[in-house]
Amino acid sequence: MSELSRRGLMYVMSSPSGAGKTTITRALLKTNRDVTISISATTRPRRAGEVHGQDYFFVTTEDFRDMVDSGEMLEHAKVFDHYYGTPRSPVEKALSAGKDVIFDIDWQGTQQLREMAREDLATVFILPPSRADLEKRLRTRSQDTLESEADIRGRMSKAADEMSHYSEYDYVIINNDVEEAIRKAQLILDAERLKRRRIAGLSNFVRGLKEGI
Repeated sequence: MSELSRRGLMYVMSSPSGAGKTTITRALLKTNRDVTISISATTRPRRAGEVHGQDYFFVTTEDFRDMVDSGEMLEHAKVFDHYYGTPRSPVEKALSAGKDVIFDIDWQGTQQLREMAREDLATVFILPPSRADLEKRLRTRSQDTLESEADIRGRMSKAADEMSHYSEYDYVIINNDVEEAIRKAQLILDAERLKRRRIAGLSNFVRGLKEGI
C-alpha cells in the first residue's frame, strides 16, 4: 500500500453567472483538505475587497499576452471584454503533490484544458433550475456589484450561449437545492479520485498480491 500514490486531478466547474458554482466550490474547498483552487490571471479591474494573488492575479493586457506567448498559461479566454487565464506552474506543482485543483472557468477554457490534459480532467457543468431563478440570482447579486440593467441583460444573453455547451462536460448538476448540489459535486470528486488511471504503482501492487497467493 505504501507504494501507491495518486496524481491530483483537474476538477472543472463551469456554469453561467449566478448558477451557484462559486458557492459549491467554496463548500468543497472547506471540506477537502487536499483540494486547492486554481487562481486565474485577469486583465479586468480589481473589485472592492479583492486581493491580488488570492482572488485573481491582476495583470496588464500586455503582461497577459506575454504569459500566453511564453506558454505560461494552461488556458485563456476573453470574457466580457477582459482576458482570463490559468497560470501553468502552480497547477502542475499541486497535481504532482497529489492535490486536486478546482477550476472555475468557462467552456472555452475547458476545451483548451481537454486538448492538453484530458487524463487529468473531470468536468462538471452547473445549471440553474429555471430561467426565472437565474435572473433572480443575478438581480440579487447586482445590488452588491452595482451592475446596471444592461449588465444583467448581457449576462442573461451570455448565459444562453454558455448553457448550450453543457453536453461537452462529463457531468451535469442542476442546482435546485444548493446542499444537494454540493453533495453531488462531492460524490463526483470522490469517484474521480478512485479511477484506475489516477493511481500510480497499482500494477506493481496487484502483481505483488498475485505472487503471494
